[in-house]
Amino acid sequence: MSFLAGHSAEPSSPLSSRPEHRPGSPLAVHGLTVAYNKKPVLWDVEWDAPEGRLIAIVGPNGAGKSTLVKACLGLVPVVSGQVAFFGSSLRRSRRLVGYVPQRGSVDWDFPVSALEVVTMGRYGMLGWCRPVTRRHREAALACLDQVGMADYAGRQISQLSGGQQQRVFLARALAQEAQLYFMDEPFAGVDAATERAIVDVLKRLKENGRTVIVVHHDLQTVRDYFDEVLLLNMRVVAAGPVDEVFTIENLRKTYGARLALLEQASSALADLARVS
Repeated sequence: MSFLAGHSAEPSSPLSSRPEHRPGSPLAVHGLTVAYNKKPVLWDVEWDAPEGRLIAIVGPNGAGKSTLVKACLGLVPVVSGQVAFFGSSLRRSRRLVGYVPQRGSVDWDFPVSALEVVTMGRYGMLGWCRPVTRRHREAALACLDQVGMADYAGRQISQLSGGQQQRVFLARALAQEAQLYFMDEPFAGVDAATERAIVDVLKRLKENGRTVIVVHHDLQTVRDYFDEVLLLNMRVVAAGPVDEVFTIENLRKTYGARLALLEQASSALADLARVS
């Protein structure tokens, strides 16, 4: 990874040796600080992701949710801190880590088919400059089938709807056969069918022992979709099982005055639903 001069998120010594981090945790973050134009976005983040769980990162706009994911993956520079994957560096664990970025950050005009996009998830197994074999193409097609997109394998990605594009990128992550997945707002702007397809995939990944970390913005579905939650507003407000951590008190600490507006809006919507 390349970071600001003199700083790296790679662990100089195993984070699992620190008492606050569990050995072999899929993701261990220690003292992570990120700043844009000298303005802190994340400050001294300390967190371990539990293994084999569906985890939501929740917080207000500008809280640093996507930045946390990108900093862990080496996609943005960090000021200080360390990140370890399964007790090692990202460089050594890269094949174990999958990433589904925000749909808006992707160049969808790139001339490539849905199947070709998903096959890119197999490149870590293929090696550089190796031809794509029939086995890998069939595996990629099976991943498209898992998200209901097998019939669109030959379609150019620019010709797909937003929800279909999101499913293709989800299939690409599945094709990687990772142990840890990051998904940056996968439910944003998708239709109901795509949301159900994503939830089905998340459940399947969990059943297979995978760990999935999702940047999520819909507070109403956190309890339905996730086992664990990380409440973030520049710093970690609280983290742990949803039943224990996802409380009104912690949400108030995370969202502040904005939570009162959310509660008022939810109440108003409920009143409208009862009237209709």
